Amino acid sequence: MALHKVPLIGLLLLLTIVVSPATADGPVCPPSTKLSRASFPEGFLFGTATAAYQVEGAVNETCRGPALWDIFCKRYPERCKNDNGDVAVDFFHRYKEDIQLMKNLNTDAFRLSIAWTRIFPHGRKEKGVSQAGVQFYHDLIDELLRNGIVPFVTVFHWDTPQDLEDEYGGFLSERIVKDFREYADFVFQEYGGKVKHWITFNEPWVFAHAGYDVGKKAPGRCSSYVDAKCLGGRSGYEVYLVSHNLLNAHAEAFEAFTQCEKCKGGKVGIAHSPAWFEPHDFQDSQDGASISRALDFMLGWHLDTTMYGDYPQIMKDIVGHRLPQFTAAQKAKLKNSAHFVGLNYYTSTFANHVENPDHSKPRWKQDSLISWEPKNSDKLTIGSTPSTGKLPVFAKGFRSLLKYIKDKYANPEIMIMENGYGEDLGETDSVAVGTADHNRKYYLQRHLLSMNEAICIDKVNVTGYFIWSLLDNFEWNEGYKSRFGLYYIDFKNNLTRIVKESGKYYKEFLSQGVRPSAIKRDEL
Repeated sequence: MALHKVPLIGLLLLLTIVVSPATADGPVCPPSTKLSRASFPEGFLFGTATAAYQVEGAVNETCRGPALWDIFCKRYPERCKNDNGDVAVDFFHRYKEDIQLMKNLNTDAFRLSIAWTRIFPHGRKEKGVSQAGVQFYHDLIDELLRNGIVPFVTVFHWDTPQDLEDEYGGFLSERIVKDFREYADFVFQEYGGKVKHWITFNEPWVFAHAGYDVGKKAPGRCSSYVDAKCLGGRSGYEVYLVSHNLLNAHAEAFEAFTQCEKCKGGKVGIAHSPAWFEPHDFQDSQDGASISRALDFMLGWHLDTTMYGDYPQIMKDIVGHRLPQFTAAQKAKLKNSAHFVGLNYYTSTFANHVENPDHSKPRWKQDSLISWEPKNSDKLTIGSTPSTGKLPVFAKGFRSLLKYIKDKYANPEIMIMENGYGEDLGETDSVAVGTADHNRKYYLQRHLLSMNEAICIDKVNVTGYFIWSLLDNFEWNEGYKSRFGLYYIDFKNNLTRIVKESGKYYKEFLSQGVRPSAIKRDEL
């Protein structure tokens, strides 16, 4: 049997660790003989995550306006695979039930996002505010707090108002900067007294690259030489323009947050989503150098800019005139415009140096002068991929990435905003098969261990961890077939939620040790 077909659970049945307390120059990790909450520093937050468009449904309630993905799914049904229509997972009506699921897992926090168009149905305050939409998020946040669950709120998770898309092209226009600041300021003022952890943008490189360079995600733009199905776009150009406007929008939102009185004591960051890269050929110095270049293009693109106020030099050198330039005022606003580094990690790949790029067909990945390879020069795969798995499993890359961020960016606070395992069960999909997700359980074990090693041995300043996702949901262009949840959603039976083996494991993992909320009560 091929290696990639072997179930991951067969490779590891039990994880045990022995951790010594860290020295004073890093996080203090209690000694432990088994991986659990008790293995992590006091006060460490564990949670789950979702996003509004992926779970809420209720697209015609609270005067919600059309979002970018609504129109994209109608125009490209084959790309959306939206075979459950507007039902989604119905978190909108069932959030109280789902909050009880969070409690059942012993989680401390929950990451949600606010649908822009449920607040501003037409994308701008002057065109109307949906008070019913505003109230829905108040009710949701209040219910979380009543149940002792800390809300983390994402301001933008890929749901651009379609009205702004139609009016001026959304993030293709610098006009989005002013409109985004208005929206961000509104939600800060509205919920800032209750919510102290914010993410302005989720996965900016994915939003820009998948939406405007290869056309796989909304709005599906790219050049014909990348994908003939794209109905417009300019690869290698729009991807940088969109990110430029996004970064300026983030800087404006950050400034608005610092001016929000009720937001005092809160934190703002961006949820970055880099892969980790291993050299394709360990004997090739170019492949070694390509790792740094790949990470500058994937992570530094937005992290360097919000820390230092400008793009990485290697991007400016390679992309040249296609990379927009910031004004001095914009650089000043961007510098140090995040309180923590949000990090989404799923997988790793091999980086193979590209000697002769085709400059007549520019695109973002080619600009980094690497190709992503599933196997190295010795024909070895990176990690392992079960037959139903969506991505290679390589927990070592998680630890390597965390240490890289610590070393390169002077040990900032890091919060893992997403980490999870996706699978497509195909014809075998059923409650029995879907809940017996031993590969996901193994994935979580391996990655929690790697994160623990990064914190306790490498002294990386990680303070929170969120599993993607609480529930199986709408996975964008993958539709509902790609499952990531700790709870199985039975789409054939009233959207019933059934806990998976991975959910049972997470509950057991979190049952050992002291929850941060209990620590705070003791202090009081």
